[in-house]
Amino acid sequence: MKPVRLTTHGRLQCAERGTSQLEVEQAVREGTREPAKRGRVLCRFNLTFNSSWQGNHYAVKQVAPVITEEADEIVVITVYVFYF
Repeated sequence: MKPVRLTTHGRLQCAERGTSQLEVEQAVREGTREPAKRGRVLCRFNLTFNSSWQGNHYAVKQVAPVITEEADEIVVITVYVFYF
């Protein structure tokens, strides 16, 4: 299986949006995939959260990295996180 590498921007978005590199890798490996702009792929993976984020309580956290698959690695370009 190819290694997953986060760009600097991807790592910054993880910190800003409340997820970890481990959760992003799980989303890439186990999440559903859909086409994104510029030939990229958006992966979606729901995690049980049952906690607070920015003062609100949420049951689910969805981690959604945007990736491009290279010959020898999977590159995470950015990361979106949705709470509901």
